[in-house]
Amino acid sequence: MKPIWIVDDDQSIRWVLEKALARENFTTRSFSGVRDALAALEGESPQVLVSDIRMPGGSGLELLQTVRDRLPGLPVIIMTAFSDLDSAVAAFQGGAFEYLAKPFDVDKAVELIRRAVDESMRGEAAVDERVTETPEMLGQAPAMQDMFRAIGRLSHSAATVLITGESGTGKELVARALHRHSPRANGPFIALNTAAIPKDLLESELFGHERGAFTGAQAMRQGRFEQAENGTLFLDEIGDMPFDLQTRLLRVLSDGQFYRVGGHNPLKANVRVIAATHQNLDARVRQGLFREDLYHRLNVIRLRLPALRERSEDIPLLTRHFLQKSARDLGVEPKRVSDEAIGYLASLPFPGNVRQLENLCNWLTVMAPAQVIEQKDLPPDLTPRQDYSPEAIAVSSDGAVAPALAAQNGAVASAPAVAGVVASVWENGLRTEVARLLRENSADVMDELARRFEAAVIREALDFTRGRKVEAAERLGIGRNTITRKIQELHLDA
Repeated sequence: MKPIWIVDDDQSIRWVLEKALARENFTTRSFSGVRDALAALEGESPQVLVSDIRMPGGSGLELLQTVRDRLPGLPVIIMTAFSDLDSAVAAFQGGAFEYLAKPFDVDKAVELIRRAVDESMRGEAAVDERVTETPEMLGQAPAMQDMFRAIGRLSHSAATVLITGESGTGKELVARALHRHSPRANGPFIALNTAAIPKDLLESELFGHERGAFTGAQAMRQGRFEQAENGTLFLDEIGDMPFDLQTRLLRVLSDGQFYRVGGHNPLKANVRVIAATHQNLDARVRQGLFREDLYHRLNVIRLRLPALRERSEDIPLLTRHFLQKSARDLGVEPKRVSDEAIGYLASLPFPGNVRQLENLCNWLTVMAPAQVIEQKDLPPDLTPRQDYSPEAIAVSSDGAVAPALAAQNGAVASAPAVAGVVASVWENGLRTEVARLLRENSADVMDELARRFEAAVIREALDFTRGRKVEAAERLGIGRNTITRKIQELHLDA
């Protein structure tokens, strides 16, 4: 391995880093100024370059720029005693691997250099993973393969389709794919989020209006049905459409014609309608919030898009795709994710689904310090404790948490650390389940969750005590009569 270069006019800094790196079996070469380092670059190159910013005879930022031009893959760590915003921004804009403020902890500096070495060696052996063509949709999970097959079967059809799934799962992507692979592909694709338009404007937005139909209507305006003529109209969040407008939509689907607001002449609607919702329409029909006849008109073909936690095997594939897409958008080199970090990401519930993962990848492209993203580089809200390895917890698709032994740099995580992370993930899983029940308008959410909670706790206590009810009650801090009554109420006798 090539040596690590240290460029600093302060001899004590060079000496400390040389000794600390020698203890880690790294070879080093030191320079007191930029000119000496630039001269040495003519004949050789380092594995990692560690440089101060402000030195007599030249700037570390100038050295950084020269190194980036000659050796674009070389990690450069910038040190400075002037911990100001301008220096930090200039370092990162110049392509620095990391910014190290003086005075620094020597052990942390060595750990940072070790990461830079790993990055350098990965870069030397890396295979270019750029995607030459952006696919429409990605997914290797069985549920996604079923979705792709359904889109293929519908490619010769103009049938009305209802797409269901949680927010952020990509329902509009499915709608666009259905349009693109349909006989109407040459026609327009018009999308409208019915939940984002105020009720008073939604009718005009859908059907258009005549001049003078209402105050401010100074000219005739086409609605989305007219704009989508011979094409596809995608109505997102159809479950939130006001009840009185549902009647007008039903008439269009039934009769194939509509009236502009304030109009007297019927207009033909040659439009394929694709609707989507995160709501439980069956429940909304029962509650009288959605017309049953409209529901059956929309529900000709129903496609359910799975939540990301139901297709966690796709998270590595999607992460790489979004990192490459984000890098193309920003004009930078795409970053990669370590096996440890990708394993941790695949264990998360992602309540925001694919949209949340895409936003995370955009954040990492800008904020992650290295080309290879480690678990410690993830946002704090995804990593409750940065010193805790991903093997310590396993989150299943239903939010259950299983603690396991975890080691970080050879040390087993402490019991309080395990308990803290498990509690955090358990609470996140509970909140995800609550959000799902609320979106589906489930009745008696509190009672349902309380019963499930009590059943899970009592089952676990009985397993722990091998069925001894008195001991289980004592362990849980409840009376023996209470546990007997709960076992009967919750049907846990078996």
